[in-house]
Amino acid sequence: MKKKIICGVDEAGRGPIAGPVTAAAVILPEQFPVHILNDSKKMAPSKREIASIIIRQLATDWATGWVWPDEIEKLNIHYASLLAMSRAIMGLASEPYCIFIDGKFVPRTRFKCTAVIKGDSSVYEIMAASIIAKTARDKWMVRYHLQEPRYEFHLHKGYPTKRHRMLVKRYGLSSIHRKSFRITCPE
Repeated sequence: MKKKIICGVDEAGRGPIAGPVTAAAVILPEQFPVHILNDSKKMAPSKREIASIIIRQLATDWATGWVWPDEIEKLNIHYASLLAMSRAIMGLASEPYCIFIDGKFVPRTRFKCTAVIKGDSSVYEIMAASIIAKTARDKWMVRYHLQEPRYEFHLHKGYPTKRHRMLVKRYGLSSIHRKSFRITCPE
């Protein structure tokens, strides 16, 4: 009997005011060291990076999907997140039997999907996807900082920190800022 392949999907980047939204789809082998997994938001960056390397090396299959700021503006962040998930699933070389999606909503795909609220804390495949999506997006933001260093993207990764909002107030919006997002500047 053929083993039923389970895939986990999660995204990173719904909350930032700049940069892409990134999703990952991950299929883990049976003997994966699940003790290294957790919700990416609950992991120290160094542990998250180590886990990301291990996942990429040992996963049966994994892929990322990206939706860029101009697409986010056209779709809204909810539909952009679902599109990033769909793109990640389409990037897999394997054909999953079932896909567990973190959250309340599932993307359009030809595969059977199940939404799992707080899945990034309970389903190993989603935890792995959470880690891959977060580390991939963070690395992209750090690299982008080299193009527009005045916004300090390497520090806040596009999230609306007080410092980031002050820099937006000083310099205006960059080409990767989400112009439809409400960006309040500190006084």
